[in-house]
Amino acid sequence: MTDDGLILYKLIILYMLDRVDFPLTGSQISQFILDKGYTDYFTLQVAINDLNEMDFIKPTAERNHTLYEITEHGKEAVELFEFKINYPIKMDILNYLKEQKIELRNESAISSDYYPSNNEYVAQCSIKERNQTLLEIKITVPTQDQAIHICDSWRDKNEEIYQYLISEMWNT
Repeated sequence: MTDDGLILYKLIILYMLDRVDFPLTGSQISQFILDKGYTDYFTLQVAINDLNEMDFIKPTAERNHTLYEITEHGKEAVELFEFKINYPIKMDILNYLKEQKIELRNESAISSDYYPSNNEYVAQCSIKERNQTLLEIKITVPTQDQAIHICDSWRDKNEEIYQYLISEMWNT
């Protein structure tokens, strides 16, 4: 791996994050870069770690994935060095983001996690849009298995639950 190659992979990541108004998961970034064959998984992880250490990206760990956002330093870097990404790669990125936008946004907007609290577990589920929380629910349950089940169900049932709550609150 050359330094120029690693720099290019970092710029691709920054360019992707700069072109969306929501965070991307590590798997979304990996899927694009690995599917296109730009580099291998281990080199990609080195690039992501370097960007994090340089404060160009901000990771947020969630239960089953990590979300990445570009920082101000990252925006400055991509502005200065975007010319190092050739046009076909830029078009690959823009096409991927355009084709997958709804799916990418939904995956990063719906989150759930759980944590222990006073011999019980709290399942925390949320829906975000453009970095604004639309709904956040915390449910305390007696077992870890129940908390896991709630978190797993959230991805499939969040829209139904959100609509139900809005409907019930509107009709009172």
